[in-house]
Amino acid sequence: MSPVQTLRRMNRIAGWPLLLATFLARLPISMTLIGLLTLVTVTTGSVAAAGLVSGAFALGEAVGGPIIARFADRHGQRLPVLVTALVDAALIALLVAAVAVDAPLPLLIVLAVVGGLCMPQVGPMARTRWVVLIRRGPERGVERERSVSAAMSVEGVLDEASFVLGPALVGVLTLTLSPTASVLGAAVLLGVFGSVFALHPTAPAGSVPERGSEGRIARPALLILTVPMFCQGLFFGGMSTGVTAFADNAGHGDLSGLMYAVMGSSSAVAGLMMASLPVGFTLTARVRVAAGGLALLTLPLYLDHGPVGLAVTIFVLGIAIGPHIVSLFGLIERAAPPSRLSQSMAIVLSCLILGQALGSMIAGSLADLHGHQGAFGLATVGGAISLVVTVLVMRGRWYERDPKAPEVPVTKDTGVSAG
Repeated sequence: MSPVQTLRRMNRIAGWPLLLATFLARLPISMTLIGLLTLVTVTTGSVAAAGLVSGAFALGEAVGGPIIARFADRHGQRLPVLVTALVDAALIALLVAAVAVDAPLPLLIVLAVVGGLCMPQVGPMARTRWVVLIRRGPERGVERERSVSAAMSVEGVLDEASFVLGPALVGVLTLTLSPTASVLGAAVLLGVFGSVFALHPTAPAGSVPERGSEGRIARPALLILTVPMFCQGLFFGGMSTGVTAFADNAGHGDLSGLMYAVMGSSSAVAGLMMASLPVGFTLTARVRVAAGGLALLTLPLYLDHGPVGLAVTIFVLGIAIGPHIVSLFGLIERAAPPSRLSQSMAIVLSCLILGQALGSMIAGSLADLHGHQGAFGLATVGGAISLVVTVLVMRGRWYERDPKAPEVPVTKDTGVSAG
């Protein structure tokens, strides 16, 4: 299945409006973090204060995402996404106002934490929505697996695109208008397209939780996935810091975002190609190969490069990123209880957010001590740990389909398939 066929398959399942809504609704996540970093730095003159505010928002997001997703699993996505999107848009605007009036740093941090707590995790809930639509559709067997693979691939591409275009949009709004406009722009996008995503007719209804061990989220097959996803976050933290440090030292600081976008582009294309792989190439095998690629393809980073040479190197490195993330989300779909799929995806994604936040802090210190190659070292470590865990700890049998498992979660109110 080619990338074009993958996109056509997704359009056939639910149509382009859902894809567009999910993309525009997740842009504010990356826009807010970068926008707050820029706004607070410009307003206060303190990079440290900006880092605390941005980090507080990310921490709140990592904690609040699984809670919102759990509520969506139980009661349906429409109400929690609609409420949190509108409330969070107002909270972000309030935070901008507090920065404008020179509010004390502790108050800014509290507002940032609350804003992060209310940020709806559109990515995990969009993935859940596709899975529910596919499970209740007419496809069975290999065709169903291909559709799920296509959904995970396209969602991975949308994530990559949002984290590339989000900061770019912040840069455009900051240069043409102001740093304030970039954060307020994120709030508007969240309020508008978060509402569109919430009210889209594909929003699944709440599901009846499974009883006993079937509904438990603390199962080895799921918990082990938090480790490679956390390592992916460490990888991102090391790469973004290393690229920035390299660009600054080379006197091309304005090129750091563009160079990082090069890696995102190859990652997105590789992720989209995952739906083209044969079903016999199992998800556990894919994630192991991708983890090995994350580690091995970082080794050329330690050579002496100019800007063009480094850009080529990280373009090649991006080929392993998309497959790693797409395969991990595919395994989550296999391991999670059907009634807690959104929460399961949000928990694992929160580990990526935490890993990236921690990785950025560690990589910054490594870059100060050892230059950009010190920061790249953290990316290598992240890939290596993921490889060790997926090879030595992960078991393929954990992710085999259970023929007795329900096709779709059962809705709480009607007893029919969710959706």
